[in-house]
Amino acid sequence: MDVKNAFLNGDLKKKVYMKLPQDILVLLISLGFTSNPHENAIFIRKSERVLLLLYVDDMIITGDDVDGISDLKASLHRTFEMKDLGSLSYFLGLEVISTNDGIYLSQAKYASDLLARTGITDSRTESTPLEPNVRFTPIDGTVLDNLTLYRQLVGGLIYLSVTRPDIAYPVHVLSQFLSAPRTTHYAAVLRIFRYIKGTLFHGLYFSAHSSLSFQAYSDADWASDPTDRRSTTGYCLFLGDALISWRAKKQTFTAHSSTEAEYRALADTTTEVISVRWLLEDLGAPQSLMIGFLMSSPTDVFCDNRSAIQIAHNDVFRERTKHIEINCHFVPQRILIDVVHLITVGTQDQTADIFTKAHHPTRFRTLLSKLKLVSLAPT
Repeated sequence: MDVKNAFLNGDLKKKVYMKLPQDILVLLISLGFTSNPHENAIFIRKSERVLLLLYVDDMIITGDDVDGISDLKASLHRTFEMKDLGSLSYFLGLEVISTNDGIYLSQAKYASDLLARTGITDSRTESTPLEPNVRFTPIDGTVLDNLTLYRQLVGGLIYLSVTRPDIAYPVHVLSQFLSAPRTTHYAAVLRIFRYIKGTLFHGLYFSAHSSLSFQAYSDADWASDPTDRRSTTGYCLFLGDALISWRAKKQTFTAHSSTEAEYRALADTTTEVISVRWLLEDLGAPQSLMIGFLMSSPTDVFCDNRSAIQIAHNDVFRERTKHIEINCHFVPQRILIDVVHLITVGTQDQTADIFTKAHHPTRFRTLLSKLKLVSLAPT
């Protein structure tokens, strides 16, 4: 649904009196919707299993109550000038292909438009978005003549990573130089685009037959930044086979050891797990079991650092790590109340490794297959 509105961009020469339209939030509440406490863009009417996603002047309505959706659209039409755009196929640069088997999300057109702005005209592509073992610093190369282009391209890549987790780590690295980008940083940005050129239709697939089991992978690359020696946190969350959340993030403080870096990453991952569990419960897919009475079913969190897991489980170990800020210690509390269950995983099976460092092509392809990215030709 598209809400018709007007934007005034000119300088007004006289007073203008306007009657403000009814607040759409007030209307939704009057129609029985409640705002989701964990995602304020989502409104749910649980009695009829109708969900509404509101974004500025656009909204997406979904659910399994056809009559309820029709009544909602009629109510909205009576109050606002709206256009029914039909089944979702394109939204804010996101391309959506729906079949009986699932939903495929991509940003192929958006990526193609970005590529056109780079000026790349040859057919050369790259097998990975970032060259392995390369570390960038603020003094690499020479200062760029066109700072604006670099910032626009990196900004575009940040939005492209909404459906392209495979570029999340390199974009995270290169976005740290927006204030003063240099020639080596720009060359790395062009490499990302050459990789995108060869993988234009990569996207996320959500199978209609996937289970609702929830699990997460947590990883860290210790002291990976050559400038301040801060570590990188990486995590990814799966609902069944579908990748639903991921992140590559520089840690706030410099870690004293790889164990500390991994433990901080576990804290960030656990925070995201808690947030998604709340959202899943609101959407009717609680992570709990019914065995005589309702009990929590913990989310499996896979970590490849045994010491970090021992710290989370053992009070004696935690006494030796008081230099880690207090809020990191909420992980053991979530273990006790069955929110998370920490599991050791081998480094080769650590899916989140793709969010903490660059890899050689073979390893990169292996990790990419674990993310369940697919590539569909346009129909």
